[in-house]
Amino acid sequence: MPIVVVFLIFVVCLVIAIPVSISLGIVSVLPGAFDPSFTASAQFVIRSMFGGIDSFPLLAVPMFVLSGIVMAKGGISKKLFDVFAYFLGKRTAGMPCAVIITCLFYGAISGSGPATVAAVGSMTIPILMELGYDKKFVTAVVAVAGGLGVIIPPSIPFIMYGMAAGESVSDLFIAGIIPGLLIGGLLMIYAIYYCKKYGEDKEKIAEEIGKLHAKGFLKVLKESFFALLSPVIILGCIYLGIASPTEAAVISVFYALIISLFIYRTIQVKDIWGIIVESTRTYAPLLFILAASIAFSRVLTLMQVPQAVSEWILTHFSNPIVILIVINIFLLIVGMVMDTTPAILILSPILLPIVTEIGMDPIHFGVMMVVNLAIGFVTPPIGVNLFVASSLTEIPIMEIAKKAFPMIVFFLIALLLITFVPGISLVLL
Repeated sequence: MPIVVVFLIFVVCLVIAIPVSISLGIVSVLPGAFDPSFTASAQFVIRSMFGGIDSFPLLAVPMFVLSGIVMAKGGISKKLFDVFAYFLGKRTAGMPCAVIITCLFYGAISGSGPATVAAVGSMTIPILMELGYDKKFVTAVVAVAGGLGVIIPPSIPFIMYGMAAGESVSDLFIAGIIPGLLIGGLLMIYAIYYCKKYGEDKEKIAEEIGKLHAKGFLKVLKESFFALLSPVIILGCIYLGIASPTEAAVISVFYALIISLFIYRTIQVKDIWGIIVESTRTYAPLLFILAASIAFSRVLTLMQVPQAVSEWILTHFSNPIVILIVINIFLLIVGMVMDTTPAILILSPILLPIVTEIGMDPIHFGVMMVVNLAIGFVTPPIGVNLFVASSLTEIPIMEIAKKAFPMIVFFLIALLLITFVPGISLVLL
């Protein structure tokens, strides 16, 4: 069966709203069904699905999902926001900037963009609306800044890429630090520009920040200390060689439970079962997509799709700069219509040979790919962060997307810098 037909069937399945995991399963089985001599029979596809998810690094994903939900229920995001608002609140755009930094820190806990939007947005959007900020602007800030959750380590997409490309997850985590900070900085620059242009209610902000200052720095720090310490413990365990990313994910779950149960006392023992159920419901659909994506990527390999695509691109484009621009445009389009996990697992084996041929480091490419797909979190029609933000505020998705567009432009500027300045990703390695 021609590969073009396989991809057309996959697109049709998505258009008629067949779930991604089932669509991937269908197109994985079809080549073997139509050609009995083809290696990838139905049995091969099923074995690939089960074998692909039998992975120790993959265990980090459900653990980070569980940890993120525990910390969301435990009000960790509120503790983080308070300490950043204490220092930045009185400055121009101080409160939106505090939201962006909170997303950075929460991303360093949960590893997930949508989880960051849900946890930070549910707490900060009402506060900023009370302070007089435009509801659409605040919602857009949270939706876009939530994309930092997959760039700042630990990052679930980095784990997926590491598994698909055979690269070190720890190195990918390190490589994501400066790009994440760069994007966060650019988003804060836009927030300052926006607030200078449209103004802020300084009286309301001063009153709110006055309440925090009335507590005193030591009390605010004391209340936020264990929340601030969480990413330090998680990442410190990885970078100091104390634990692998998977083991650090498990540590993060126990740490989240301990501080939420015994220090902040924001959840009770009876709440744990509900948290486990919620995390299972969050991860189970992802697991099916993972299994089907792995099987599909192996079928594509047997059909020699990576070699064919690589040969076509390298034949038609010889300039490395043009090749990288073409790949970026392709990934941006993919990010608009496909979820991050299947996109990484399917496209990594196809695109990696191309970029290595032009001398690009696989770790650098992994960062570039994840940043591209992070932009997809806030671009219709499949922008997951937009859906989460819309559910929090009941603002139509397209309205949020319009307000987010200038911030997406800053995200794209960061993407170009990350693509063509390898040192941004590799300097810490």
